[in-house]
Amino acid sequence: MRLISSGRLHATFDFGDLQVVSLRDGYIDMPPTRLRDEDGYALGELPDAVPLVGDNLRLSVNAFFVTDGTRSLLIDTGASNAWHDPTMGLIYDALDEAGVDRAGVTDVAITHKHEDHVSGLIAPNGSEAFANLERVWIGAGDTSVFTGRLEPIRDRVVPVSEKVAINDWATAIPTPGHTPGHTVYEVSSGAGRLLAWGDTVHVPTLQFDQPNVTWELDGDQPQARAARAALLEQLARPHHFVAGAHLDSPGIARVTPSGDGYALEYLAPPIG
Repeated sequence: MRLISSGRLHATFDFGDLQVVSLRDGYIDMPPTRLRDEDGYALGELPDAVPLVGDNLRLSVNAFFVTDGTRSLLIDTGASNAWHDPTMGLIYDALDEAGVDRAGVTDVAITHKHEDHVSGLIAPNGSEAFANLERVWIGAGDTSVFTGRLEPIRDRVVPVSEKVAINDWATAIPTPGHTPGHTVYEVSSGAGRLLAWGDTVHVPTLQFDQPNVTWELDGDQPQARAARAALLEQLARPHHFVAGAHLDSPGIARVTPSGDGYALEYLAPPIG
């Protein structure tokens, strides 16, 4: 995978016969007390490697656009104005900066139902953000999110209850734990496999080295821990890459075993 262009809100990579575009929706600050040990208690003192901004953890929020030049898939959509935070909702500017026409987006894959991943289906003015949207793929356990502001999209929802191919190069893989419908999207090309995940990892400076650490908002913490362990084991294989919603933007990296955990090697320097 090779970086071919980048800007303030995007980074574009060649990935065999595909292009992968990382899109920065912004960032959110969260208290470190959301981190949990194996007994479910708030984690004690943080390692020095975990940076704080003020007293908070700063989490990047990323989405990913994949195309073969004919078909495309947008993975997650950011927060739009649902988060009520001026540091979020930048995905539309990121798409413009990357030269991606929103009118060409027909398929969207949502990793899970939380606002910072699904709300961007609706623009801040209340209109549909993707005028020619045909399908929204989401885990069957998370389809209840399509009410209220997201109700107009409901008729195009494709529930994912088992591993299923979206097209020739993208596959939806259920990975419940963070939410009942949390789903990872595997993108395959001649250059390898890319796993795009949502909230498998929230704090990359900690949870690769200590993958047993969970997050307060993981609905089922043991299940989320087990899902993360399985995905990290897969990612440590040759020619595998990760695209993470809360990895430091642009959020695309390699994973290698390191001690009792894993090490993360970003394929491009942080943006934003």
